[in-house]
Amino acid sequence: MDFTLYWFMFPVGMMVATTAMLSGIGGAAFFTPIFLLIFPLLGPEYPLASPVTAIAVALLTETFGFSSGFIGYYRKRLIDFGLIKSFLIVSIPAGIVGTLMAHYVNTQLILLFYGLLMFIVAYVLIKGHGGEVTEDFDASDDLRKVVDTEGNVYQHMMYQAKKIPTAVGGLLTGLVSVGIGEVVMPQLVKDGKVAVPVAAATSVLIVIITVICASFTHIATLINQGGINAVPWNLVCYSIPGVLIGGQIGPRLQGKVPQRVMERTIAIIFSIIGVAMIFMVAKG
Repeated sequence: MDFTLYWFMFPVGMMVATTAMLSGIGGAAFFTPIFLLIFPLLGPEYPLASPVTAIAVALLTETFGFSSGFIGYYRKRLIDFGLIKSFLIVSIPAGIVGTLMAHYVNTQLILLFYGLLMFIVAYVLIKGHGGEVTEDFDASDDLRKVVDTEGNVYQHMMYQAKKIPTAVGGLLTGLVSVGIGEVVMPQLVKDGKVAVPVAAATSVLIVIITVICASFTHIATLINQGGINAVPWNLVCYSIPGVLIGGQIGPRLQGKVPQRVMERTIAIIFSIIGVAMIFMVAKG
């Protein structure tokens, strides 16, 4: 392995992780297109062995980035730990099932599905999660209160995850690396009336745990099928340190970048990725 080949993934990893922390969108949603669309343009030595390898590496990298982001959000005391259980009992098994499916589904079908999914995610982002919560709550045993390190107080009612959307998100995360973060944020903000900073922080923890289970299943399967060198360690040795740093930058910028501007910008990028993916399938 040439351990200088993917040096540029260090700064790229920093930028992707920062964006992911601010938006609540999984970093793999950015890494997978980079691996599948950009790497082939750089030269014959850059493309990964298969789309499944790209998805596995994207999820592995995201695991470290979101873990770093979790530390940042934990220090700011923005995570509501009481909200995560109902999501995880659905997303974890669904993510593992999706991971196992990915190793047997036709790769062209995976690429096509990924392209179509990008349009769906773009639509969700353009539509928006909803505004900040300003309503008052009556005293209740179900009332949740989060007080961050700056003294900001956020209140919302206890929320239970919707099983079908959460299961679909977990399944897609294992199958094509995108899904769980994209279904958690709308539920928390729009349905649960959770303030965006708390929703983003809580979403990060849900994504971490789901992605850890999916990525480790992917990596274990790759190693079982092709040996230890089936994993491109010369890539992750740069992408992982990059996302560890970006995962710290994102929480520090939370609230300083307009949420709607970021969401619409990402929606445009995802739409372009969707077109490129579908074109790639049609061409190949």
